Amino acid sequence: MRFTIRNKVALIAAVVVAAGLGWADAGAQDTIRWRVQSHWPSASSSYTDSLERLKSTLEEQTGGRLVLQLHEAGALVPATDIFDAVSRGVVQMGTISPAYIRDKVSTAGIASGLPFAFREVWEAAYFHKSLGLEQMLREEAAEYGVYYSTDKVYPTEMVVKRQIETMSDFRSLKIRSSGALQEFLTEAGAAASYVSGPELYPALATGVVDGAHWGAAQGASSMGLYEVAKYHVLPPLNIAGTDAFVINQEALDELPEDIRETVLNALEEQFWFRTNEYQYKEKIALANAMRDQDVQVMQLPDEVMQEITEVARQSWEREAEKGEKAAEALANLKSFMADLGYIESAD
Repeated sequence: MRFTIRNKVALIAAVVVAAGLGWADAGAQDTIRWRVQSHWPSASSSYTDSLERLKSTLEEQTGGRLVLQLHEAGALVPATDIFDAVSRGVVQMGTISPAYIRDKVSTAGIASGLPFAFREVWEAAYFHKSLGLEQMLREEAAEYGVYYSTDKVYPTEMVVKRQIETMSDFRSLKIRSSGALQEFLTEAGAAASYVSGPELYPALATGVVDGAHWGAAQGASSMGLYEVAKYHVLPPLNIAGTDAFVINQEALDELPEDIRETVLNALEEQFWFRTNEYQYKEKIALANAMRDQDVQVMQLPDEVMQEITEVARQSWEREAEKGEKAAEALANLKSFMADLGYIESAD
């Protein structure tokens, strides 16, 4: 075959294009993609403000070398199976509530929030980061090949469809809950049961439950709960690290060192940013709900508070029975609360 000048130009162009495609493939191979199964529905405020924020942060800080492929609640596995899926490497990363892993991590019940313990958000943040709770969680999760990182600490507050004026009113409630709070609310006399995020609004709207907690005002607003439940209940049931990221340790270790350090630093920064941002957005969300949806803030009556607080304190002790680390964590918590003057010192 004779090559004309035109033939030669075309051949050179084809070689260049092919080489370009090869470089593109090589570049694509440099991109690490992690599948992330969330327990948050895409409608949840935390799906956007926490999970999508972390995705953007990591892509920006790694120059696109680490990409998180997000899956909303229930897309791949149920919320309560996410920790196991991450442990087995089915997905590299997930978001969970520590309430889902109380059978595996003894300190998870304390992390998910002992009722009526902390009174301010900073107290819970300090206890997690400076007094060792998060480190205990990481040590226990590591036994399953999982790295644990708290997303944020924030209050959990109920919304209900009718007023609570007496203990009889409280005991008549059917409440969507989870973890230690579910046990506490049941022991206090309400009928508490677990309902997954995607099923929560229909359950509340149809009367399967009379009330629920999904975070606080932001969660209730983003999930549409205020459309059918007009009473926002205070004080918070708890203030806790109710959401967390879990990462397969092997996947984390296999990252290039600079990307691994970026992930760990981004998670630490995420905790402080989201903890503070959440409080700011809480004020706005509740004010908007009161103005636009006729939501009323309802303080639990003294009679109710006295009785359920006593039940709450009893529930703390059961968490200490979950293991040595749980007992240590509760002892640390009691010491901290005694220092703050909330309870009497055991000394």
